[in-house]
Amino acid sequence: FEMALAIEELAKADQSLAVTTMVSVAAGLILQRFGTPEQKAKYLPAIVSGEGLGALAGTEPNAGSDTGGFKTRASRVSDRWIANGEKAFITNAGTDISTFALTLIATSAADAEKKEFTLFLVPRGIKGYSQGERYRKMGWRSSDTRPLHFDDCALDDADVIGGVGQGRHLLHKGYQQARVFLAACSLGLADAALEHSVKYAQERQAFGASIGRLQMIQEMIAQMAIKVDAARLLTYRAALMGDRGTVTLRELAMAKYYATEIATEVADLAIQIHGGWGFMDDCPVSRYYRDNRICTIGDGSSQIQLLLIARSLGLDVRFGD
Repeated sequence: FEMALAIEELAKADQSLAVTTMVSVAAGLILQRFGTPEQKAKYLPAIVSGEGLGALAGTEPNAGSDTGGFKTRASRVSDRWIANGEKAFITNAGTDISTFALTLIATSAADAEKKEFTLFLVPRGIKGYSQGERYRKMGWRSSDTRPLHFDDCALDDADVIGGVGQGRHLLHKGYQQARVFLAACSLGLADAALEHSVKYAQERQAFGASIGRLQMIQEMIAQMAIKVDAARLLTYRAALMGDRGTVTLRELAMAKYYATEIATEVADLAIQIHGGWGFMDDCPVSRYYRDNRICTIGDGSSQIQLLLIARSLGLDVRFGD
């Protein structure tokens, strides 16, 4: 819960900063929970102090998050794992203080009927592991996002997190936690958009009075406030239930879906209230709109969240079968 509050406040200032922190914390929590004592002693201090950043590397270029289509594979050669493949849209892997990437890699045979995945801690700077050019993005422009390349990258058993074949389960645990954080990220941005809109409506003069006296402006701001408060309740509920160990996919999906969707709606209303000024890059609300758009896609799209909610209600929802 406390981490969700921190991310919410960071996102009010800059969602790029919030997501950088969020991803590093999510990687650190997986390491703290499932890593070996040696792994934790070596890598966690830098994450906790902020001197280093952790990354989560699951997505692949032609498969998205569909692990059935993943091509990145590690083959057992003598006493090491030799990894080859590529990851896409990875946050925090290419900065000056990037430390490691928790990377989901297939470790079953290429012709295996059922794919087996292992989560590897891939340290920055090892031979065969490289980061591609930084993406040019619509939003989150201060956040580092780029592809990762593995070319005969040699990994040891000491780099395995949680055991061979356990990777998909462990990374999904991290993504589930990240859904609360991403909901908080959108919540903070939506709250900032609301605050900017109220201030602008009070100060902007038109027809001899502030535009805040116009009923249509008042209606838009009231709608924004309702959406923000509803998102806050869903997000805080999921975060508190997570602390208590009672949260389910239903609460996580509801928080992630609603907070990320309404933040885009609130940012859109903020632009409308600001008029032509809201369309300018120098106006903060234009950045809010650009930044939040990815939140309805990352860590499971809004459509996936709706399917998860439907499944939790007893409907026959199937993924890829």
